Amino acid sequence: MSVLAQDLRLDANAIDYVLLAFYFVLVLGIGYLARRQVSTSLDFFLSGRSLPAWVTGLAFISANLGAIEVMGMSANGAQYGMPTAHYFWIGAIPAMLFLGIVMMPFYYGSKVRSVPEFMLRRFGKPAHLVNGISFALAQILIAGANLFLLASVVNLLLGWPIWVSVILAAVIVLAYTALGGLSAAIYNEVLQFFVIVAALLPLTIVGLYKVGGWEGLVDKVTAGPGGAEQLNSWPGNQLTGFGDNFLSVLGLVFGLGFVLSFGYWTTNFVEVQRAMASKSMSAAQRTPIIGAFPKLLMPFIVIVPGMIAGVSVAELAGENKAALMNGEAAPSGATFNNALLLLMRDLLPNGMLGIAIAGLLASFMAGMAANLSSFNTVFTYDIWQAYIKKDRSDAYYLRTGRVVTAAATILAIGTAFIASTYSNLMDYLQQLFSFFNAPLFATFILGMFWKRMTPTAGWLGLVTGTASAVAVFLLAETGVWDLPGQGASFVGAGAAFVVDVVVSVAVTMVTRPKPEAQLVGLVYSLTPRETLSRSTTGEDAGWYRNPGLLAGIVLVITIVLNIIF
Repeated sequence: MSVLAQDLRLDANAIDYVLLAFYFVLVLGIGYLARRQVSTSLDFFLSGRSLPAWVTGLAFISANLGAIEVMGMSANGAQYGMPTAHYFWIGAIPAMLFLGIVMMPFYYGSKVRSVPEFMLRRFGKPAHLVNGISFALAQILIAGANLFLLASVVNLLLGWPIWVSVILAAVIVLAYTALGGLSAAIYNEVLQFFVIVAALLPLTIVGLYKVGGWEGLVDKVTAGPGGAEQLNSWPGNQLTGFGDNFLSVLGLVFGLGFVLSFGYWTTNFVEVQRAMASKSMSAAQRTPIIGAFPKLLMPFIVIVPGMIAGVSVAELAGENKAALMNGEAAPSGATFNNALLLLMRDLLPNGMLGIAIAGLLASFMAGMAANLSSFNTVFTYDIWQAYIKKDRSDAYYLRTGRVVTAAATILAIGTAFIASTYSNLMDYLQQLFSFFNAPLFATFILGMFWKRMTPTAGWLGLVTGTASAVAVFLLAETGVWDLPGQGASFVGAGAAFVVDVVVSVAVTMVTRPKPEAQLVGLVYSLTPRETLSRSTTGEDAGWYRNPGLLAGIVLVITIVLNIIF
């Protein structure tokens, strides 16, 4: 065992193991209870569209609180400091509000079962197939990253072999997702949200106490590698990799805040699926907006512990941090991905340790379950049913969904090895988003607001946009283009968006559009306002259930946080 592995080993005792066992039993119990409500494929894949907004809202945010989010953002906090908050306040909140107010009426109102199915109705089969395949591939790659982190953490914390950790984690997630479908995943995500907060909040409080409060943290960060620049979110030059302030802000606002963010939150079926499980149009609109409230505060329990680790943990502070920031190996052998684990090791007593470990496992399983439940829906409906086995019984597709969930789990075990090659998994994640989400957002936004856009333009724009993001990645990897930090993903996302738009407009000019009658409910200008309106009676009544008002409150808080930090 390496010196670092020994240092990371947590002194877990009987009480910690009892807490872990209780948590696993609870998770599987929820899956078993949810199974009793699954009688059709709609129940399995979309919870029968029956869940209240507060449940889908918390599940919406928990589905995004996977291993990569918790560990990756803590790693970013240790490496870049407060500029990492842009992933929340610029790179999430505006897009989540846009999804709730503008796009959910189209998704929910058209009664589609997935985002690729929306593409099928708007652009036809070629765009549908391209989107279905690219989404399925992305989910397997991201599920693999969640699984790799889970296995490596359990190995380091508890000493279990990597293969045991991988199989145990995969079997538990597979069990409750295959048993109860989306309902099991969503109810577990609500539980996991509270477990994650219960694990991370004490870490922030105890960590700040250790470094002398916020002022003590400011002093230590200012004196360390990276300096005072890590205490202000703007202009974020270290994060973007740009030396020029204007280019850095432009990269953050356009690359992250517009293309990557809107591409992820508005077209990523992992998130949209949670809102589509809501019981009404109003609840579907409120789902991402309710999720935005806890999202606003996540930097304080995810990024701040990373910053504390970067100045207080011996293996990451001083010369170790300086070496890692220069792209070199730290003398201690640690990486920024270890920030949260090392802080847990230093600060938490037994009992609290069990909750923290459960919180980490919860974040990994929430992320992986979200990937699996969206993968099985898209693969079953948009690939298997649409192109391979048509017109079978509903029971057949329900069985297929369960088999596909198992197959996806096995594939995720394979892709975990790709993720293992990255020292900061946020780099990997943002790269995937620039490939898959940025071009899809361009196609979506054009198709939703421009009725003239043609089916041929839909799929050609997607393919060329994705190819341009891959080209930027290859240029950066081979050293032809020097893009340090996460600059390659920002530039790649921007390139994918621009190329997609240009190609789509050019192709539209020389190809035939669909008849307007076929675009009602799919294009903004052709959809009657009453189809997009929400109910204001019964369970949807009350000013506090008004999506527009809730979105306005979130927006004001976001602006204030950007000014303060």
